[in-house]
Amino acid sequence: MSDLTAEMVQRGRGPSSEEVARRREVARGVRSVREKLTSTSGLERAFDYELIRIYAEYRSGSGLPQALLGLAVAGASAFWVSPVIAATWALCLVAAALLSMALSRRFLNQDADAVPVRAWRRLFMAAEVLQSSSWAMMILIGAPSARTFVLFGLVIVAAVATMMAATLPGAAMAAMIPLTLAAGSLLVFSHDMDTVILVTMVIGSQVFFMGLARRVYASTLGALQSQAEKDAIFGELEQAKINSDEARRRAEEANLAKSRFLATMSHELRTPLNAILGFSEVMKNEVFGPHAAPSYGEYATDIHDSGMHLLNLINEILDLSRIEAGRYELSEEAVHLAHAVDECRHMVALRARSKGHSFHELVDDSLPRLWADERALRQIVLNLLSNAVKFTPPGGEITIKVGWTSSGGQYVAVKDSGPGIPEDELGTVMSSFGRGSLAIKTAEQGSGLGLPIVKGLVDLHGGHFELRSKPREGTEVIVTFPASRVMDTLPAMDLEPETPLITDRRGATARAA
Repeated sequence: MSDLTAEMVQRGRGPSSEEVARRREVARGVRSVREKLTSTSGLERAFDYELIRIYAEYRSGSGLPQALLGLAVAGASAFWVSPVIAATWALCLVAAALLSMALSRRFLNQDADAVPVRAWRRLFMAAEVLQSSSWAMMILIGAPSARTFVLFGLVIVAAVATMMAATLPGAAMAAMIPLTLAAGSLLVFSHDMDTVILVTMVIGSQVFFMGLARRVYASTLGALQSQAEKDAIFGELEQAKINSDEARRRAEEANLAKSRFLATMSHELRTPLNAILGFSEVMKNEVFGPHAAPSYGEYATDIHDSGMHLLNLINEILDLSRIEAGRYELSEEAVHLAHAVDECRHMVALRARSKGHSFHELVDDSLPRLWADERALRQIVLNLLSNAVKFTPPGGEITIKVGWTSSGGQYVAVKDSGPGIPEDELGTVMSSFGRGSLAIKTAEQGSGLGLPIVKGLVDLHGGHFELRSKPREGTEVIVTFPASRVMDTLPAMDLEPETPLITDRRGATARAA
């Protein structure tokens, strides 16, 4: 079977963040290209509709003001033309403005998905040509004294038309052409210098308005693109939220299944395991007589030791699962930290002596008691001392420190003279079932749950866990408990002395005065 590679592990965990970003970018590019292929202006199709919608909103709201402006300008033209001509022109201006407003409102009332964008763009361009042509009829005021009025009116109409149709460059250009031709046609009737200058200024201003409309168009397009990107991000966030909720639901189901499995299997495993331990211990101690073959005694000892190892492993798995699930309940009481450490040291002393280890203790026996779970506290210290004995080479030293912290709490530190842990393996040894390269090479027994259990129990007490280690310098683990768990000496109770009772000869009792 081939070796498990890092790439295979990563594939099992799912795509990396870089891969996810790359896929999102590719999908966005494909979607953009698809939209552009269905567009009529080279933009995304959604932008085509939005740009026309903005134009229609402008025109639907400006129809009445433009009609009033047309009436005012047509009324002013009555100074140079007959009232019939002025009224006819006013009617054309009002009709063109109302027609443009009606078309815009009709467009806005249609369903966005069913709108033929290309047909409406052409229709709006035709409406702009019609409305600008109505305003261009201003040049029919042929009086020389009215030329300034005409040119000024053409400038105003050009400014209004280009700003209204800025989101449709084709419509803006269609609106500007009749106005520019009307301004240039005045040179046919007069070649004096004043008229040439005025016409040149009007045409220049119209070109300027076209450039300004182009800037407005670019700004509007940029705003639409930003809005589309924001909407896309919101959509991705919503999808990510849905995925995370689904993942959380599955994780909760998996956690519940794990809890049920552990609750069931702990009973199913411990029942036969207790029988194995009991019978193997009977055979190991030869309670019913010596074995016929000496090897049977060794087998019984191996069975008993393996059963004890399996029982300890089951207990550790159950403890860690309860800690991770937040179901580990602390049975708190007053515990003397120094005494608990000394008792745990006695428990591992036999194993330490067999390997020639020596203990150096720096313990402050005057420490007050801690309000903690005694069983959890002993398990913390036993796990630390067991690891120190396990990984310290023969003849090594183990240092135990118990004392005050700078913040008023208490700490216990266990340091060994072992080979240490490389920096890149610190995270591994702190993970569940994680074992360093040294433990694997030396085939040391262990489940890799000792330090995670210690950290979990310390966190339950509100303490702090710190692991310090360097290769060839040994390993030191420091566990601190907060000052809030240190029990101060209780003050003496000030009780009034009780007055003695006096019994008379008749058996009656009375309190002495």
